[in-house]
Amino acid sequence: MRDPYEVLGVQKSASPEDIKRAFRRLAKKLHPDANKKDATAAKFAELNSAYELLGDEKKRKAFDRGEIDAEGKPRFHGFQTAGAGRGPGGFGREGHFETFTWGPEGFRRSTGRGGGFGRFEDILGDMFGATAAGTGRRRSAEAEDFDAIHRGQDIAAALTITLEEAAKGAMKRMRLPTGKDVDVKIPPGLTDGQPIRLKGQGLPGHGGPAGDALISVAIAPHPLFKTEGANLRLELPITLYEAVLGTKVRVPTLEGAVELAIPPGADAGRTFRLKGKGLPIRGGRGDLFVTTRIVLPDRPDPELEEMMRRWRETKPYDPRKTTG
Repeated sequence: MRDPYEVLGVQKSASPEDIKRAFRRLAKKLHPDANKKDATAAKFAELNSAYELLGDEKKRKAFDRGEIDAEGKPRFHGFQTAGAGRGPGGFGREGHFETFTWGPEGFRRSTGRGGGFGRFEDILGDMFGATAAGTGRRRSAEAEDFDAIHRGQDIAAALTITLEEAAKGAMKRMRLPTGKDVDVKIPPGLTDGQPIRLKGQGLPGHGGPAGDALISVAIAPHPLFKTEGANLRLELPITLYEAVLGTKVRVPTLEGAVELAIPPGADAGRTFRLKGKGLPIRGGRGDLFVTTRIVLPDRPDPELEEMMRRWRETKPYDPRKTTG
């Protein structure tokens, strides 16, 4: 896989917030529902893998130190002789040695003491067996563990939900690329493009745990509401006489209709705020912003036209005088 910083389009000095914003922006662009090109699925999977590494503080630090590669696998740094100074991997001073393992908890380094190491060939024989060292010794337990504990690969998948499901939460059943059907729990207040991780639902490992399934959840467009974070926006059609005289109208929300008072003389484009009628957020809910739109009759009305002509002649006004 390419460098995860390059995949996300961020610098190595990027903050966790910068990385999250870059992931969400690219996830919307590369989402299979938004782009049907053949290469999109591969790019989307690459994006998820990059975010899985850089979005995890421990994995990111390990990658920056060169301990793991772009796929999250440990790098082998080679060995130094027992008399040399301790390096990033291998043997340190006075017979100390270091081993590397990779498992569910990520990259781990451990040290030990081996009293009186012999020739370098003997050391290789202890760790890698007769083929590497030219002897008949068996591979050491440390080398066996290093090769055997191999976590399975993660997989990426996409799921589309309704705005109501995002607001209230839901249980959705979907089929993974592996062919397995799973239930995905959608938490209330989930935002568009937010990933959900299913532990152990990826590809099986070799002597280690299975990888995870990374589900990118998209919210389908709603016929009435538009989302802005936790807030919602709604365009409310009103008649000309409702705008002039004022009225009370029923306004839809995700929890049922509520009554809104339109004051006399309401301009088209006036916005009313309904607190707590948006999407759930930690510690509360967002708001619903309702903007009025004056709608004229479907068919021409001669009486209305005549009244407007008289109005224009007797009571003219210029709403655009401030626009130059």
